[in-house]
Amino acid sequence: MLKQKTLKDSFSLSGKGLHTGLDLTVTFNPAPDNHGYKIQRTDLEGQPIIDAVADNVTETTRGTVLSKNGVKISTVEHGMAALYALGIDNCLIQVNGPEFPILDGSAQYYVNEIERVGTVEQSAVKDFYIIKSKIEFRDDATGSSIIVLPDENFSLNVLVSYDSTIIPNQFATLEDMAKFKDEVAASRTFVFVREIEPVSYTHLTLPTNREVEMTVVSISLKKKKKKGTEMRMR
Repeated sequence: MLKQKTLKDSFSLSGKGLHTGLDLTVTFNPAPDNHGYKIQRTDLEGQPIIDAVADNVTETTRGTVLSKNGVKISTVEHGMAALYALGIDNCLIQVNGPEFPILDGSAQYYVNEIERVGTVEQSAVKDFYIIKSKIEFRDDATGSSIIVLPDENFSLNVLVSYDSTIIPNQFATLEDMAKFKDEVAASRTFVFVREIEPVSYTHLTLPTNREVEMTVVSISLKKKKKKGTEMRMR
């Protein structure tokens, strides 16, 4: 039977927050059997902890947001993906602000650090959710849908379609989670200028990260009339 795993040692990553522009540090720590993924806001009084589970997901626009009892943490998706893909079951994550640093907009830094510190097998047996019949969910507001089917192995087939003349319909397959670090981890966040401009103008979430901000402004000024122009975070 497969046993649970945790990190062999702690590691930290620092950088700017995409939505807040704050200087942030996130630390991934080993955790005991059956601990799961938990995130601790060290900047708040009492240093509250949120379980990183689906029931606590409250927003998925431009990032995954977890909330519970008034405590919120966002932009967690790249770190969570790296932990799961590399087989980590238990981890206590500490962050000194309301979001994880964006780093280069991918999961690559997390993967590199997990591989550097290594993992350790624990005593408890892994807990699997067994899919016994087809499960389907659709968000009519966005048109997004997910279909889960029974299979002997975990794999992903992803299709995306944007309202864009620049980026055509795209399709990707991940047949083995062991290939995540080579085929998926370096994939970086991107946005369309048409999505950034309304946000920038209303000052709702304009990042103070100068490198990101300058890239957005530069592209906006030069190409704001060209519908469909896209950018990648640098």
